[in-house]
Amino acid sequence: MLQKADCLLIDGSVWQDDELQAAGVGRNTGRDMGHLALGDEHGMMALLASLPAKRKILIHINNTNPILNEQSPQRQALTQQGIEVSWDGMAITLQDTAC
Repeated sequence: MLQKADCLLIDGSVWQDDELQAAGVGRNTGRDMGHLALGDEHGMMALLASLPAKRKILIHINNTNPILNEQSPQRQALTQQGIEVSWDGMAITLQDTAC
């Protein structure tokens, strides 16, 4: 299904699996909570790189995630891969090109 999508809205909760633990704000890992870390070797960023979607937009981003800082190396890595980071109030226009 992901292979056929033009626009993907994907969970971007954590950059690294132990992010909440490292920040001292939680005991669970991202994986414990059902989230695939973006920056892990086989994480969400690697998965998104393999998909042909025109737009790849991360949603549901935890406040400990360094991608919220537009100047961070993590954010720059996403930008280089063509992956967007959503923001409050972001509007996405979808068009039906099947007709």
